[in-house]
Amino acid sequence: MSPAPSRPRRLVLTVTLNAALDLTYRVDRLTPGATHRVEDIAARAGGKGVNVARVLHALGEPVLATGLAGGATGARLRALLAADGVPEEFVPIADESRRTVVICAGDGAEPTGFWEPGPRVTATEWRTFVERYQALLAGSSVVTLNGSLPPGVPQDGYATLIALARAAGVPTVLDADGEPLRLGVAAGPDLVKPNALELSMLHGAALGRKVLVDSPAGAEAAAAAARELGAGAVVASLASVGVVAATGDGCWHAAPPERVNGNPTGAGDACVAGLARGLLLRQAWPERLRDAVALSAAAVASPVAGEFSFDDYQRLYAAVSVQPLPPARKTTISTEVT
Repeated sequence: MSPAPSRPRRLVLTVTLNAALDLTYRVDRLTPGATHRVEDIAARAGGKGVNVARVLHALGEPVLATGLAGGATGARLRALLAADGVPEEFVPIADESRRTVVICAGDGAEPTGFWEPGPRVTATEWRTFVERYQALLAGSSVVTLNGSLPPGVPQDGYATLIALARAAGVPTVLDADGEPLRLGVAAGPDLVKPNALELSMLHGAALGRKVLVDSPAGAEAAAAAARELGAGAVVASLASVGVVAATGDGCWHAAPPERVNGNPTGAGDACVAGLARGLLLRQAWPERLRDAVALSAAAVASPVAGEFSFDDYQRLYAAVSVQPLPPARKTTISTEVT
């Protein structure tokens, strides 16, 4: 188990601009074209930043969730967060927040997910959120910026929020994809947490070509190239392979002791929670990577996104391998996609 550090003075602010009501359906078997009787339904406040907040809250770390929430779905999302004891200050919008549905079958099949489109955000609602975010920065020690942007939020929305956080002296963790990720990285976040596909995009942007990241060695080279785009550090999550980190203090590969089967939804968010906690507590890189990998693997074993078993977390934390990597040569690139 991670050693108990001294308590931080302030908190982690998690931002979820495209929050959702997460529904998990459990069925005996998933058969296309058939009618299914749902055995169990779990409803949770969702979205990547909400999952990060829930994990940090479960760890006993001070956290505040913010973002955009609209309509009856947004109201239920906020009520569920309150019921879980997670502090929140979401900004209301007029349009209805989205829902996500994950179907978990008891026959061992991979979970199947359905994601609704996000709500339409007006220019006035976006300005209102930015103003509220600036006020919340005053009481924050770390900010995590998580997930997709709903329609109406500018593609450089994360870049704007990163610049405001830097001006306030608050470090940022960015977990996004596509154009919001590319523009966000150029704004200079302290840490970026892409998955393999997202890292491939960043690596391609750095090299001016399309590439495929398909190994820890390739991920290290790609992460080092992505840092040149503006990120202070890049921690790439590679599913069961673990994470590869390229930082100003060195490079590491952290891997779980075993492959964990279960629901991978939310595993990357648990990883972000561990990395944000490492920033909050100023942990050395090997310790924060060990924590992030253990939390991510424990989250996979949990049937519901944003939750994890402390027993699994403690067992995995003790066995996570963290190995230093030699700095990648700038001439080393991943396999090109033709």
